[in-house]
Amino acid sequence: MTTITLTMAQAVVRFMMAQKIETDNGIQPMFAGVWGIFGHGNVAGLGEALYQVKDQLPTYRAHNEQGMAHAAIAYAKTKNRQQMMACTASAGPGAVNMVTAAAVAHVNRIPVLFLPGDTFATRMPDPVLQQVESFQDMTITSNDCFRPVSRFFDRITRPEQLLTSLPQAMRVLTDPIECGPATLALPQDVQTMAFDYPISFFDEKVHRLRRQTPDFYELNDALKLIRQAKKPVVIAGGGLHYSGALKEFDAFVSQFQLPVGETQAGKGALPWDHKHNMGSIGVTGAASTNNLCADADLIIAVGTRLGDFTSGSRSLIHPDAKIVSLNVASFDAIKHKSQALVGDAKATLPLLSKALQGWQLESSWVDRAENERVNWQHIVDQATTDQGTNLPSDAEVIGAVNRAAGEEDMVVCAAGGLPGELQKLWRTRYHRGYHMEYGYSCMGYELAGGLGAKMASPESEVFVMVGDGSYLMLNSEIATSVMLGQKIIAVVLDNRGFGCINRLQQAGGGAGFNNLLDDCFSVPEGAPKTDFAAHARALGANAEKVANIAELEQALVRAKSSPISYVITLDTDPLKTTAEGGHWWDVALAEVSERKQVSDARKEYEQRKAAQFKHL
Repeated sequence: MTTITLTMAQAVVRFMMAQKIETDNGIQPMFAGVWGIFGHGNVAGLGEALYQVKDQLPTYRAHNEQGMAHAAIAYAKTKNRQQMMACTASAGPGAVNMVTAAAVAHVNRIPVLFLPGDTFATRMPDPVLQQVESFQDMTITSNDCFRPVSRFFDRITRPEQLLTSLPQAMRVLTDPIECGPATLALPQDVQTMAFDYPISFFDEKVHRLRRQTPDFYELNDALKLIRQAKKPVVIAGGGLHYSGALKEFDAFVSQFQLPVGETQAGKGALPWDHKHNMGSIGVTGAASTNNLCADADLIIAVGTRLGDFTSGSRSLIHPDAKIVSLNVASFDAIKHKSQALVGDAKATLPLLSKALQGWQLESSWVDRAENERVNWQHIVDQATTDQGTNLPSDAEVIGAVNRAAGEEDMVVCAAGGLPGELQKLWRTRYHRGYHMEYGYSCMGYELAGGLGAKMASPESEVFVMVGDGSYLMLNSEIATSVMLGQKIIAVVLDNRGFGCINRLQQAGGGAGFNNLLDDCFSVPEGAPKTDFAAHARALGANAEKVANIAELEQALVRAKSSPISYVITLDTDPLKTTAEGGHWWDVALAEVSERKQVSDARKEYEQRKAAQFKHL
């Protein structure tokens, strides 16, 4: 057997470079790069190994470990999980800084290979700098925090363990069902240890998306339910994008004139002006889709987890409606008492189209869907038009940015009130045009995610829409975007605090408290007004502040012509949202309270809960 002597870290890097993926553009490297912030726990091991191949496998330096991991997530999401990145940070706080991002990847089922440095496996110099010591278990390190937020976790305590561990990590990273973050904790001493690896271990491996066809009995049971339906609604989930099934989905819904509601992850599966696209669904859904769901006799859910924002906390869909759930994962397919149809969307939708030939909906249902769609588009037009107010709404800002965006440009967002408004109001015909991290809805994802999305889609202008709260949580990757020449356009909506949660707080009867800066404990003169434009310029970007929508539209023209990242900030109304559409969201309220408004809100909440129970 031919062998090659490598350090463990060199073997990890060499194995990564041998992994390929077959895409529509041919055979591509599976790993497009490595994000790294070096410290004593990885610089002499993995850092040395990455330096040797820096021209073949680029290493990108970021300014924050969580931020760089968000960029890696956004890259893989934009690539529909067909290419990915790895992230490495030093043992201790650097590694733990990536844990939040690992949770983002886990919830959204996005592949990222995490390679955190770890403490000495030999324990000879223990306790080392930044080591967490457990009095009961000497094997525990701070990297064990990755365990619950990783789809696969291993700690490599011997260099030869890579021979069994790395293939398992790749299995998870490329599996359409188990897909998510894989973590290999790498003790800093073991990274530098040499081993004679079989040269065949580094043979090129071409990965292809596995396409599972449905079980015969499940398919027949699903077809039986569908044929009985006269008033169905289809839910388009993110799985359609990851399956690459957009063409098949369009053919399916067009053939049978099926009204479609889009989830946050599914948005863009159909063009916004497609005849059968009713708009968004659920808590932040379009009135058109939600109205239809309330009267539907069947829901065909395709590639969706049916989370609470989609189902209206299990109270949106008519309680007597049946659900057929086409999903590659049986874990998701059985939710909400659904008739499971486990299979890949691209492989299964044509089977449905063929088997259902002759099936027809009630003509009145088709007509109603069209009326709902047209009415909703009028509402969107009105909500996104400049109203000329001193403090514009989020909807007005969205309208201006949307009008500035080209056909194949992209909007990126994650948290606060903007995701709800964007899901309702953003219009795109481009399947990559809407990038929303709303599985974990992580504040701070936006700017770093915009960077990753730009790296994955350099031909697109990437518009990041972010509130002042998220901006202040994590903004350092603006500097990284300038350093790497990866231009993003960020629009910062400054409502002086956490406006979304303030509205939620008051909707539950609470007083404004500890959300908007004016309602927070502060010095007598109040919290300072942040100059976001000056801050962004300090990070190397071009930036300006505007006073209204008309000025925003002019600034967006300048931003698009800028060669580097551009930040525009404006003050917005913290209270105003789009009243039309939407649905109840189950946010538990205090059962007893001295505040009458809370008690009154609790009574309404209990009524909603009673209705919810009928759906369980």
